[in-house]
Amino acid sequence: MPDGQVLELAGLTKRFGAISAVDGLTARIEPGQVTGFLGPNGAGKTTSLRMLLGLVRPTSGTATIGGKRYADLASPLQTVGAALEASSFHPGRSAANHLKVYARAASLPTTRIDEVLGLVGLADAAGRRVGGFSLGMRQRLGLATALLGDPGVLVLDEPSNGLDPEGIRWMRSLLRHLAEEGRTVLISSHLLAEVQQTVDALLVISRGRLVFQGGIEDLADPDEYATVVDSPDRAALSRLLEDRGIDHQLLRNGFTIRHHEPVEIGALAAGAGIALSNLQSRGASLEDIFLELVSGVRVHASAGAVPAPVSDATPEGLPAAAPAALHDPVPDAGRVPDAEALAPAPIVGPESTASKDLGDDARPSAALVAVIPPPRSARPAGSAAEDGLRPSYSVASTGVIDIVPSAAPDETEAPR
Repeated sequence: MPDGQVLELAGLTKRFGAISAVDGLTARIEPGQVTGFLGPNGAGKTTSLRMLLGLVRPTSGTATIGGKRYADLASPLQTVGAALEASSFHPGRSAANHLKVYARAASLPTTRIDEVLGLVGLADAAGRRVGGFSLGMRQRLGLATALLGDPGVLVLDEPSNGLDPEGIRWMRSLLRHLAEEGRTVLISSHLLAEVQQTVDALLVISRGRLVFQGGIEDLADPDEYATVVDSPDRAALSRLLEDRGIDHQLLRNGFTIRHHEPVEIGALAAGAGIALSNLQSRGASLEDIFLELVSGVRVHASAGAVPAPVSDATPEGLPAAAPAALHDPVPDAGRVPDAEALAPAPIVGPESTASKDLGDDARPSAALVAVIPPPRSARPAGSAAEDGLRPSYSVASTGVIDIVPSAAPDETEAPR
């Protein structure tokens, strides 16, 4: 069974011109657990993952896998399985032949192809051309490619995007199983409800800076949570709580009790023969805490340095008329660096596609395997107005966090 590796980011920084995509990010991802990587669009998630995988050269700092840079790994595909892109498939190639190309390039046994296709539920589609696949099937094929070398580390960007409810449950179960085998599993996502059910630990970044690292249970202070309990016989329940010296407050939906867990209150009621109609823990939701963290309203000790508060003023150097500048800045979006600033990235697969290194929303938001290095040349940046842009956070009913640019009326369209 493959061994998981510790992923370490130490002072990781990436600047594109005047824009800091990632700013001094320091974090540690442990094996044996699923770690969620959260942040609004433009926070620097994709850029961070690309630096970890050697696809983008850091301005400063390091990103290592088991103490080594990706470029220094002896067997990359057997060490790290990555799924970042949504367009890394030749549409005329079958699923089996797509995997065969990678297997031969990495000197892997072709018998592994049938194993991973069965693992991701695509055994019946092995001979079908990828061009006819749905987004969910492409997600599964991307995961199959990442698992081809049976790696100890998995790095997945939005792995549940495009999957139906059954597929989401399957993905959740698979990721949990892989982590329980001792692998390191790092997933980037915007779906907060799904993250809450899947991950053991969290990294949250905002504007390229770490704002939280730890377990989900560490997000909020224990004092923010309360046990809510109710019974058809409220009088008996109230007497029981008073006899035990437990402070409680009667509200419309029952008694609110602080500093006592639901399991404790439930056991007391059961021992006294009191039937309960409601017993739950209530506190700030993950969505509420997330928004407070990324906006600077809430500051967690794990962040180290206090992030700068959200300002109404336009960030210095941010092109006002470029929506792409609000996403992870990369060579083909917004202001670009010289070609010398890009790392000679290792090719993690032999297949070349026409996909570009664009921001989160400039490509389909699905997670497929990153198989090509960044472009070697970068087109010159166009001009844009330097004022009038102010990012604001928006929460959809699905729990997806996004940034909505509010532009001045006289702004001009930025070059794409």
